[in-house]
Amino acid sequence: VQLVESGGGLVQAGGSLRLSCVASGSILSINDMGWYRQAPGKSRDVVATIGRTTNYTDSVKGRFTISRDNAKNTMYLQMNSLKPEDTAVYYCYAHIRSSWWQSKDYWGQGTQVTVSS
Repeated sequence: VQLVESGGGLVQAGGSLRLSCVASGSILSINDMGWYRQAPGKSRDVVATIGRTTNYTDSVKGRFTISRDNAKNTMYLQMNSLKPEDTAVYYCYAHIRSSWWQSKDYWGQGTQVTVSS
């Protein structure tokens, strides 16, 4: 099983980006998914999660929208009104069942988002 993110880049403050995360491999089902981010010198923190409900960290509420397309095993993060403090490496997470006896957490390799002021 592999998670691959895309869509990161450099954008000016106030701009928008859309991140994608595609899961591939031996997948029976995908349970919870989410986006995390890690700024230089800081810990990896949750940004948004999607499962039976969606949840956002306070700093992105009203600006970011998480969604998923189960048919495509793909998750998205639409980021609007970006701020310099959103600059970080963004990681995709998913809890995936690959067989009836195995389910585990997977992480993508990360995609850099840089917001200039």
